[in-house]
Amino acid sequence: MQQAEPATVDPVPPAESEPYRFYVLGVLMLVYALNFIDRQLITILAPDLKRDLGISDSDFGFLYGTAFGVFYAVFGIPLGKLADHWSRVRLLAVGLALWSALTTLSGFAKNFTQLGAARIGVGIGEATASPCAYSLVSDYFPPRRRALALSIYSAGLYVGGGISLAFGSSIAAEWNAHFADGSAPLGLVGWQVAFMTMGIPGLLLALLVTTMREPMRGRFDPPHDGAAAAPISPLADFVRSLESVLPPFTLFAAGRHGPIALAVNALGALLACLLVWGMQRLTGDLVQWIAFALGCYAVFSWGQNLRLRDHATFDAVCRSRALVGVTLGYGLVTIVGYAMTAFAPLYAIEVLGADPREAGFWLGGAGTLGGIIGVVGCGALADRLAGNSHNHRRVWVIAGTAIGSALLYTLMFTASDRSLYYALNFVGWIFFAGTLGGSSGAVVNAVPARVRGIATAGFVLGSTLLGLALGPYSAGKFSSLLGGLGNGLLVLLVVVPFGLIALAVAERDLRRKSLNPA
Repeated sequence: MQQAEPATVDPVPPAESEPYRFYVLGVLMLVYALNFIDRQLITILAPDLKRDLGISDSDFGFLYGTAFGVFYAVFGIPLGKLADHWSRVRLLAVGLALWSALTTLSGFAKNFTQLGAARIGVGIGEATASPCAYSLVSDYFPPRRRALALSIYSAGLYVGGGISLAFGSSIAAEWNAHFADGSAPLGLVGWQVAFMTMGIPGLLLALLVTTMREPMRGRFDPPHDGAAAAPISPLADFVRSLESVLPPFTLFAAGRHGPIALAVNALGALLACLLVWGMQRLTGDLVQWIAFALGCYAVFSWGQNLRLRDHATFDAVCRSRALVGVTLGYGLVTIVGYAMTAFAPLYAIEVLGADPREAGFWLGGAGTLGGIIGVVGCGALADRLAGNSHNHRRVWVIAGTAIGSALLYTLMFTASDRSLYYALNFVGWIFFAGTLGGSSGAVVNAVPARVRGIATAGFVLGSTLLGLALGPYSAGKFSSLLGGLGNGLLVLLVVVPFGLIALAVAERDLRRKSLNPA
């Protein structure tokens, strides 16, 4: 790795800027589609996984959410830092190849532990995507067009989700039907083949990603006073960032700042251990809470290290009420959203009696179409409301769509008719995707260009640790405690008001800044 931007940096000549920037946006959208194909595929295969691997709803929630989400969030921190100082194109290509390879290897899993290990690897690889893509898009599109551009990028999420449900269920069902006599090659069953089939295209797309130009960093943004100097070596800076989140190296990283910093970090580790002990006694699920506590401790260690080593970045990211408010607000809302995403196919199959291929077709189509309408439409609405200087209005879009999605999910998981369930799922996706359409633009316009990668990683971190690491697991756990999957999903709606409070704090801070710009 070089010490500064790679020699391939190209500011994109004006004569080709418009078509080329949309070419890049299209490639990034495909990357995000594969990101969510590999993440979401497990949901439509849940009945087969529960049967063949002998797992419960809470175990499935762990595989879908916690095993993937904690490592996705934790590694997003050092990878976001690397995205701020090294070639984002190269980093994205490496990450795409890694998560696609591990999705393919998921097809060889023989038990819960092996599949969990593969999901951890997928999470680490996918942690490169959003920091790199958000930063690249921000350097290809000016501020007034970023929310729409990021919404188009984010539409890949819903395209991928739809493909994974529709094609994943069909691949598994057709394979099982064709080899019903037990003559399948290597003894593979349908869900294993679905993982392999969906993972391989990402390896090819990684080659295409390497051909993209690396744009000039911060080309549309004014220079910032107090901007931190570039690190001596991006690789060395990445390793130091990794040490700040990966135990037990976190203790060594803290110790470099003196005995007080080491004692504070050790106290954080002790509190994480107490969290594991208490929640294990309460729920009986040790692995879930080890992973979640690991994520919380990693965030604590990273914040402590960042404050001591790079105070300017710490202030710009961790002390931004706007960024923290949007991250917490969106994260709390996604507790419900990720739970719905994880269990909607299983609810249709087990509660409403749908055939897996039927559920995959209708839920996949609803997720794709509704998601694209929601994220692009609300991203465009957020841009129109915000203009060039009213970023706080983007928070209105987040809050409004959060309320709408909560109302739709209430109706959805009390429906007894499959047709009504599918229709409500479609409308629910419009609202849930709309929260991301408003959030993405609010985040990248709330921080300086020099910290967008790490700020995006922080945003992803919040929504992941809150939404993905808690939502699916909690829904599965409550479904067992309350005697029904629908009840387990509906009880999570109690977190939505707290998300709205966090969004109100962010809106107030952004409003103040728009009225009194620095």
